Amino acid sequence: MRSNTDWFRDCRWGVFCHYLAAPASSSGGAEVSADEWNRRVDSFDAQGLAGQLQAVEAPYFFVTIGQNSGHYCAPNATYDAIVGIQPSKCSQRDLVSDLYEVLAPAGIRLLVYLPAGAPAADPVAAARLEWEWGYEGGWPGWSRQRTGKRLAEFQRKWEAVIREWSLRWGRKVAGWWIDGCYFADEMYRHPDPPNFASFAEALKAGNPEGIVAFNPGVKVPVISHTEYEDYTAGEISEAFPVCPGRWVEGAQYHVLSYLGEAWGRGQPRFVPEFVFGYTRDVTSKGGVVSWDVPIGVDGLLPPVFVDQLKDLSQLP
Repeated sequence: MRSNTDWFRDCRWGVFCHYLAAPASSSGGAEVSADEWNRRVDSFDAQGLAGQLQAVEAPYFFVTIGQNSGHYCAPNATYDAIVGIQPSKCSQRDLVSDLYEVLAPAGIRLLVYLPAGAPAADPVAAARLEWEWGYEGGWPGWSRQRTGKRLAEFQRKWEAVIREWSLRWGRKVAGWWIDGCYFADEMYRHPDPPNFASFAEALKAGNPEGIVAFNPGVKVPVISHTEYEDYTAGEISEAFPVCPGRWVEGAQYHVLSYLGEAWGRGQPRFVPEFVFGYTRDVTSKGGVVSWDVPIGVDGLLPPVFVDQLKDLSQLP
């Protein structure tokens, strides 16, 4: 049974940030030491970010747990036991919990992002997680995976890692956005676990009412990837679809795109009127829009993007 998304619909829009050891969707970050990563995470000004989000009246905020480098912004003993990397590339600070502590009093819901695959720039972790990938004209990684295999042992391990985080955070985390579910037929569409059902169960272990989405990649029009997701991942880049209404095959309609030149970087690519108008159109039909904006190592948003987001607080 899908979780209730009324609160998400009522939020209408929110902010998404890629806080990572290297630029989003890149193969960098492996050169960052555990010590340096801990210093970065420790420098994150959670209270300052909360103040910015309050100023723009953002109803929710997505933060990345990690991506390709193998560095994650919260401890995870299961991950450490599986990959055996010491010192751990999981931060000592639980940034997700710390963000909740400052966002919750302001009424701002917290959601998290995680790839469906192992960290692409960490071959040790990938091997011990039993992940496989191929090449597709570029750097190897979860977004280039072309094995055509089920990778059941990997999935069991990954669900165990996810379950620990979900139980650690409980109801502090209102939802998950899972990236890179590109080969669903091979990996998840099976009657027996691991499958989409067991994946969703792991994500909701700590919060059964949490909402989850599985990203099939950029799809226009937006699709629902599985009956086990509560809202659409809705990744869009250059083509912005017309919202058909609140539901897509029973899933809450949601789109995610970036305000900068690319995910998590660059200067604003849109005039303010477009950001306001597109958000208004989608939300007027019952949909939800998440806007990705760059974020500094210190956890603060660039003023130029704060100014763009402020306009959204004036939506009718």
